[in-house]
Amino acid sequence: MTSRERFFAAIAVLLSILASLTGVEIVMRFLPVHTGFRVSPVTVQAPVAHLRPNEPYTFSTGWNFKNVNRGRINNAGFVNDQDYRRQDSKPLLAVVGDSFIEARMIPYRETLQGRLAEALENDFRVYSFAAGGAPMSQYLIWARHAVQDYGARALIVNIVLNDFDESYVAYRTSPVYWVYAADADGQLRLRFFEYRQSTPRSILSRSALARYLMINLKLEHFIQTLPLRHTPPPAPVSAAGGQTGAGNPEDAEGRRMRISLAVIDAFFRDLEAMLELPPDRILFLMDGFHYPEAAARNAGTYVDRMRKAFLAKAAGLGYGTIDLDPQFFARYRETGETFEVPDDWHWNATGHQIAADAVLSSGFLERLRRAP
Repeated sequence: MTSRERFFAAIAVLLSILASLTGVEIVMRFLPVHTGFRVSPVTVQAPVAHLRPNEPYTFSTGWNFKNVNRGRINNAGFVNDQDYRRQDSKPLLAVVGDSFIEARMIPYRETLQGRLAEALENDFRVYSFAAGGAPMSQYLIWARHAVQDYGARALIVNIVLNDFDESYVAYRTSPVYWVYAADADGQLRLRFFEYRQSTPRSILSRSALARYLMINLKLEHFIQTLPLRHTPPPAPVSAAGGQTGAGNPEDAEGRRMRISLAVIDAFFRDLEAMLELPPDRILFLMDGFHYPEAAARNAGTYVDRMRKAFLAKAAGLGYGTIDLDPQFFARYRETGETFEVPDDWHWNATGHQIAADAVLSSGFLERLRRAP
């Protein structure tokens, strides 16, 4: 075969591959491929993270498109069927959290905030400020945004099990959100990082085939967990503040515990400083293990101790708290139901119902109604 023939043969192969990929892309556009979420740039001029406003989305999991749900990102850049208004005669109750509150995997009307919005429509507006991957440190930014920019009169903040350590810069899992880092004096302070979605990622997000590979088939997660991509964990710190042997897992766990406790202290310090709301206008929901057997297995673990530490700190400062585990346990003993979306760890509609019922029966809303 001559060089000319080899050249045209290569061109023919490339055109054949391109035609095949184009055909697959066309087919994928008719299937419920996860659309992913495009984050608006986070800058000094626009420091509040949110999604690109006014876009529909499709959620699905796995190669065979399970758990399909469709919804919308509203005018403020949050997953919510309502468009947000900055001025309204009804007082605003803001619900803040991460992917559990964002809840892209179930219909809005079945979410905690959707149920509260329906139940309280005569008395309050209920808006949600949440996005996947956000840690507890980011909740402060959204809470301030809700109070200062939308006039929120009260807050419901949902805390989940990975909020404590992921609020610290060394353990963060997303480049988008505010996190805590130590300043020159060793005090934890909120730190802001600018974020702009890369051009290649933005282009790929428009391809249904690319999203299917990266999100539905979890290729992106696989790439991120490759050993070559792992960064060494931060060196453990002794009780006296010095570093110890990095190979001792107990030292690493101890450092994680100390940092997480420091994050809790910094969180409540900043909550008081950043928000002009009294403690009785803020209610914390604490997610947990959902099932009695799981709670028994995890008794005394890092997560168990962090949950208890946060609840004790919040209650001691006068904030409202609801530990959701007793609510989940009671429902499980009664019905044997599960509370997570299949092949997912987020609340399903029943989990959201339990959280909403806990709020509605807590007395928190009656106190808000009586407040001036």
